[in-house]
Amino acid sequence: MNIKITYGWLRDYLETDASVYEIQKYLSLCGPSVERVEKLGDDYVMDIEITSNRIDSASVLGIAQECQAILPMFGKTARLKLNPLTHYRLGQTTTKNKSLTVQAPAELCSRFCAVVIDRVSIKPSPTLIQRRLTSCGIKAINNVVDISNYLMLALGQPVHTFDYDKIGGTTMQLRLSHPGEQITTLDGKTIELPGDDIVIEDGQGKLIDLCGIMGALNSAISPSTKRVLLFVQTYNKNKIRRTSMLTGQRTVAATFFEKGLDEERVGPTMAYGMELFKKNAFGQPSSPIIDIYPKTYQPVRITIAPPDFDRIIGVSLKPKLIEQILTRLGFAVKFAMNQFTVTVPSWRQYDVAIKEDVVEEVARVNGYFNLPNVLQPIALVKRDPEMERLFVYQNQIKIFLKHLGLNEVINYSMVSAAQIGKLNLDLTDHLELNNTVSEEIKYLRTTLAPSLAKNIEENTGKYQTLRLFEIGKTYVRRSRGLPNEHYRLGIAVNTDYFDLKGMIEALFTELNLTKISYGPTKLVFLNQNCRMEINLGKQAVGFIGQIGRSAVFVAELDFEKLTESASILPIYQPVNQYAEIKLDWTVSLTPSRSYQSLVDAVQAHSRWLNRVELISLYRDKATLRLYFSASDRNLTEKEAKQELETIKTATESL
Repeated sequence: MNIKITYGWLRDYLETDASVYEIQKYLSLCGPSVERVEKLGDDYVMDIEITSNRIDSASVLGIAQECQAILPMFGKTARLKLNPLTHYRLGQTTTKNKSLTVQAPAELCSRFCAVVIDRVSIKPSPTLIQRRLTSCGIKAINNVVDISNYLMLALGQPVHTFDYDKIGGTTMQLRLSHPGEQITTLDGKTIELPGDDIVIEDGQGKLIDLCGIMGALNSAISPSTKRVLLFVQTYNKNKIRRTSMLTGQRTVAATFFEKGLDEERVGPTMAYGMELFKKNAFGQPSSPIIDIYPKTYQPVRITIAPPDFDRIIGVSLKPKLIEQILTRLGFAVKFAMNQFTVTVPSWRQYDVAIKEDVVEEVARVNGYFNLPNVLQPIALVKRDPEMERLFVYQNQIKIFLKHLGLNEVINYSMVSAAQIGKLNLDLTDHLELNNTVSEEIKYLRTTLAPSLAKNIEENTGKYQTLRLFEIGKTYVRRSRGLPNEHYRLGIAVNTDYFDLKGMIEALFTELNLTKISYGPTKLVFLNQNCRMEINLGKQAVGFIGQIGRSAVFVAELDFEKLTESASILPIYQPVNQYAEIKLDWTVSLTPSRSYQSLVDAVQAHSRWLNRVELISLYRDKATLRLYFSASDRNLTEKEAKQELETIKTATESL
């Protein structure tokens, strides 16, 4: 994730002689990557990439803490001149409050903090807050909503505000949702909940918050709001992640909560928020502070010896330097009996658990560029024979099809309901994604045809001739468990059936596959007058035909079956030393006498026939060229013609 902060805001917490561009350079070398610095008026905006396991650094305070540790390594002074985590403290708190009844199970909410603030005046925020929020990409709305966003950017702790008078029965019951329950969020979306989502229900049975993601519209702050409930909390990160993914609600708050937040930061955030309300909204607390914190943070202590650093990172560091780095990062360090005892701060509880984590922190701040360059020894990893075969033939087939004039396409493995419907496929045969990012990629495809047909359709008019191919997976539903996955080769053209059929037969020749035949198929999306099943020996390996009445012709082959039967080298066949006689035969084709049945019958009733070629088609007439030769002598033309008459007689009944 990325955050934006301003240099001036950072200087509120950090005392340093480093310029914004020096911070960009040195922070990017050893910590969060400052991707861009933009001058905006008399300030600078820094766009910073935060690694997913370091949500503690996704704030102005978090970046200040990183600067405090990293900048001194490059000769720059840096220290926190204001640490909100120690500066702001809650006063007297309670777990029960006459103004608000709260039920918050510890397994869902590890800390719940709330206070009612009265006599609030809704108006625009001070200019400084508006400028900082807008510079960081957040729209300034009013002083109450802006306080929530300001606190999240400043301290990395999401905050929510409710209109207290809209909470029925002044009750907040935090619980798991039931499947099918609905909530309308602040952005006006009505969401049907999958169940087991953390929600808050008020005393009148209505849902007022989809916890950790977004509040409900029915408890939103409005211009007439006079009493506000300031609400700061930490949730079960696994539940928040699950709900966010299943409902498709990806908010900034969800991104924070699903990573796991520091319970110890809730108190200072609440105290700072109350100060901002007093200063910017003229609100005064009208209730005791509720603070439900059943299981306080117990610091983790890790023991590590100096030789461990040398062993793990290959560099010998002085104990004094190790202690300085860890102390600047916020760890409490004791060095005795030639070993360190490192106490992990609460905001690092989710990513520092073992001594290797401690070594990694020291290594990155000291600079990975200071580590020796040692090349790994070359190791040959033997690939699974089946995967090796697929890889070899995939490469061969791609190169061959390229030389035939085809272009490769790479499509999503998902298709839309419209694509499925256009080909008259059964929607229930397709597996539906629970939480798709788009209706265009909602169902796992069972054939490559919809994707290739769409490719042809979208490029029609751009090029006169389109010949496309794709090697990808299809997914066939099973009664239980994951679907069956099959590699398929699909080819689509906008030319004609015979152009496509020629490509298929050329590919079979390239793969040294023989005994190809064609048979009837009942695939619903293919034109019944132009569709065939492709057989290799006695097994079906694919299909070829025209998609409905469109100008798209498509073929699809089972890639795995092709590669199982294919051969890199052709089987040697000695050249026949005797002459070959060619005779042409024009024959009528009928529904019962198909081209394939005719060829099969011809080959079955001739001892001297080598091969058959289709020369031309006109209406229902096909002209075949038959090649005759014997293996022990030269045939006479008379013998060849007699053989042809025998074939004609044998095929009359077809």
